[in-house]
Formats: sequence, C-alpha cells, structure tokens
Amino acid sequence: MRDSLTPAETREMLKAVSQHIVDSVDLLTTVDQAIGDGDHGIGMRRGFAAVLERLETQPETVEAAFKAAGTAIMAKAGGAAGAVFGTLFRSGSAAFAGRSSLDAEGLALFLLQGLKAVEQRGGARPGMKTMLDALTPAAAAAARACPEGLAATVRAAATAAAEGVEATKSMIATTGKARTLGERSLGHPDPGAVSMGLILEAMLGYIAA
Repeated sequence: MRDSLTPAETREMLKAVSQHIVDSVDLLTTVDQAIGDGDHGIGMRRGFAAVLERLETQPETVEAAFKAAGTAIMAKAGGAAGAVFGTLFRSGSAAFAGRSSLDAEGLALFLLQGLKAVEQRGGARPGMKTMLDALTPAAAAAARACPEGLAATVRAAATAAAEGVEATKSMIATTGKARTLGERSLGHPDPGAVSMGLILEAMLGYIAA
C-alpha cells in the first residue's frame, strides 16, 4: 500500500489504468449497445491504448504524465468520450503542478479540477445520466477522505463512483445519444460512468496493492 507515488510509479499506475480500460472493451461495448450506438468501448480502447504507447516515453513529472494521458485520449479516442476523458486528464493534471509526487491531496484536487473542466466543456450536470454521475460523488468522497492518506482517498473515490454508476440505472438520459430513448434508458448504467468507475477501480488496485 502506497501513501504517495513517484513520477515513475504514477506512470505505471496510469499504464495499469489504461490496460484495464483496454481489457474492458467488451463490457463497455455491451453497456453502450443498450442505450447508445455501441462504439464507446472501441473508442475508449483506442484512446487508452494510445496512452500506453505515449507513456513509454516516461514523462518526468506527475503533472506531465497525466497531461500526456489526456492528450493521447483526446487525440485518439474520438467522439464525446475522447473529449470528456481527455479533458478530465488534461485539465486535472494542473492539480499536480509543482508536486514531486502523487499524494492524497493531489488526487483529490485532480478529481475536483477535472470535474469542473468536464462540466464546462460538455454543459452536463449530475443527474443527466453521464460520467459526471460517477465523477461528482468520487470527487466529493476523495475530498472528505483526503486527510486519511492516498489509499483511503482513492478507495473512497472508487466506492463512490461505483455507487454513482449504479444510480445511473434509475436515471433517464437527457443528453447525448441516449436522450432519444427517454424512459427506455431506465435500468441501464451510463457507459461513461462505467468507464469512470473502471478508471478509479484500476487506480485503487495499483495504489492499494
């Protein structure tokens, strides 16, 4: 269990996150087929495969590693997912400016700053059945758990995100492609929220190991 990550360890964590998304392509495709056009998994796999390739260059700082990940996602994932998750990592990377390691405070701030940037870019709000319904509670939980250390912070965020994913099943989509389904979107989780949950799940797996 780690209480902070060096830049090199941060790079390895982001590679673990990326591999988890790549390996989850079938799950994400199935989830998206229920309320979308089924391409979310393919886009996310493409974006995070690009992160794996980009991180082979070993960014020198925590901030640089997150920013590189966001740039790769934005360039390769395509569609709304590329824009949203690319923004999360690129804008959130500013939380690590001047930090020599990834600690609890930095991670909590990353989620908060990434959340604000995603809201500004997409115009969505919690309750609209989007990835924000996982990211918003995750950011709040991380902020509360921050004084308890990095492992507790990422665990709280991952748990809150998973609960947020479950909550999207009872929401009617009001934005994105799923909005055309109306009440038929009930009973299905939002694909973006599922992806957000997977990202934090993988972070927890690396940090708590």
